[in-house]
Amino acid sequence: MIKTIPLNKLAPSPRNVRKHADPAADAELKASIAASGLLQNLIVRAGSKSKFEVEAGERRRRALVALADDKVLPRTHPVTCLVLDETASDAVETSLAENFHRLAMNPADEAQAFASLVEAGASSEEVARRFGLTVRFVEGRLRLANLAEPVLTALASGAITLDLAKAYGATSDQAIQARVFEQVSSTYYAPSPDSIRRMVLTGTVRGSDPRARFVGRDAYVEAGGRIERELFDDDDSESWVDVALLEDLARAKMEEQAKVLAAEHAIAWVRPTLDNYVSHDVLEGLHRLPAEPAPLSEAELARLDELDKSFDEHAAILECEESAEEAIAAAEATIDAIERETDEIRHRPLVLDPDLRPDAGMILTLGRDGSPVLQPHYYTENAAVLAPEDDAVEVVSDGTRDAPRRATLSKRLVDELAMQRRDVLALHVASDPALALDLLVFTLADTDTHDWRARSATTLRGPIAAGPVVGFEAKDAPATAALAELRGGLDESWRGAGDIVARFKAFRRLDEDARTSWLGFVVARTFEASLNMAGDRAIALHDHLGSDIGIEIARWWRPTAANYFDRVSKSVILEALSEVGGSDLVARFAASKKGELAESAERVFSGNFITDAAVREAALAWVPEVMRFAAPVSDADDQAVDDDGADEHASDAVAGDVAADDDGPREMAA
Repeated sequence: MIKTIPLNKLAPSPRNVRKHADPAADAELKASIAASGLLQNLIVRAGSKSKFEVEAGERRRRALVALADDKVLPRTHPVTCLVLDETASDAVETSLAENFHRLAMNPADEAQAFASLVEAGASSEEVARRFGLTVRFVEGRLRLANLAEPVLTALASGAITLDLAKAYGATSDQAIQARVFEQVSSTYYAPSPDSIRRMVLTGTVRGSDPRARFVGRDAYVEAGGRIERELFDDDDSESWVDVALLEDLARAKMEEQAKVLAAEHAIAWVRPTLDNYVSHDVLEGLHRLPAEPAPLSEAELARLDELDKSFDEHAAILECEESAEEAIAAAEATIDAIERETDEIRHRPLVLDPDLRPDAGMILTLGRDGSPVLQPHYYTENAAVLAPEDDAVEVVSDGTRDAPRRATLSKRLVDELAMQRRDVLALHVASDPALALDLLVFTLADTDTHDWRARSATTLRGPIAAGPVVGFEAKDAPATAALAELRGGLDESWRGAGDIVARFKAFRRLDEDARTSWLGFVVARTFEASLNMAGDRAIALHDHLGSDIGIEIARWWRPTAANYFDRVSKSVILEALSEVGGSDLVARFAASKKGELAESAERVFSGNFITDAAVREAALAWVPEVMRFAAPVSDADDQAVDDDGADEHASDAVAGDVAADDDGPREMAA
């Protein structure tokens, strides 16, 4: 039966199957409800103390509660609900069905819907605010709405990906979009976003284009390619009209060249690209293999010594004020030759472990002169081949316990956990510009007194902290996704202003909120990866920041079989179970095999396990001790902070959100 129930009479149900939150999506839902109201009723079941437990629609209830916290809605706001009269098992099935049978909107449908709102008089900013999205996201969808009809239809049907559709949108000329789409549809290879972008931005290709030089004029004409030539054109300036055909021929020839090079180098594969650089798309799913330059021979070492001595002799001629012009010119020419020969000797080819060659591959790019260039790095599609080098590390927690706890984790797991905890800390600092500014100023001011033997907490000198594991990205981690969303919402209009002075002036013309958002982000992206443990992964300032902010890591990272339990010993898993459920819980799984135990532990610590409420609550709050921000703060430090008031303005915003909101800082992450 449909019934209207006051908001303060609704409570979360322990049977609700949705256990994980997405802060960015929650912020969008909150904005949508604030703008349009609740468009879908909740499904509830009568509970204790005159409360109704929400079996389906918990995200909507939390959004309503957040709006009530913001004084947008009253605590007694009436909520339309479907009241069920069923057993607990039936309620679980209802919750699963309500969450499971959902289909996200197609980007083409989103684009046309946003376009309709704008045509009705709404601005991009208003649409973004009403749906809890960034203005950049809305404007991107509006550009999709202006795609040529066949391209938009292909996107709606799933025939092309969103990235390909965006590539067609590189030009606003729908005629060009349609023509390129028709050309590409008749080719046998799958086009990349880069190739589509090149084709829509360039109606023809000059004879000097790297693709034209690589394919050759005769092969292109023989395949039916057309060439237009003006009176004063030469082979380099003539126009090659059939760009899709040229791309087809170039890609086919590159693939043949890649097969030959793979056989020559005795590796599994060579991946070709028509770009003159290795793009992120090409490296998607690949892992860098360790390889060292070939050692120098004794003859080469002796030759380098000779070249060094000769360099010093000719450099002395340049430094001498009495040297004749002819001698100076000769010395400069000789030094240039010495530097070239030295570079040739020192630039050694990389040597790969023979055991890794069956899984190794390389990238083949197309040089600006039209010659294929095999990039001197090895990659693999199988990350498991790196496992033998994943040395075990004895983790000694650096928490507040009387006796430090020890556990043996693999080195790669330690590195991955450190990077994921770093992202959680970075998200909170990025969302608190005042704290970020204090950290920035302090780090720069402290440079003169910093002990060079201590590990730096950030890379505020400029570089982005990449982390110890090359290619690793926790794509399913809420903090990493929220950081990406925050990055996408930054105002980048100043980037296209011209040279560095013009860009700086354009940046200074941004409003204070836009510049402040950039401050928080550029500080947060410098954090090094760290863990709450003894050794080189320990960074005391990170632990102080995390504990001072009040970060609850369990809300942003949950242990799963893939990211933790499959990677640790059986004894470590059983110890974790003992911490949350005691010997009774351990006894239920002690006889399980390692794989089954890891899967069972994932269910326990995600809350998808039938057990006592106290055990379930403890399991949902548990994370490995190394992941916690547990640095103790002394009484003296507390008193100093109270006296100065220095930390008050830097941490209240995030700490308040985390403490007050049961779901973590949703609004902050948006």
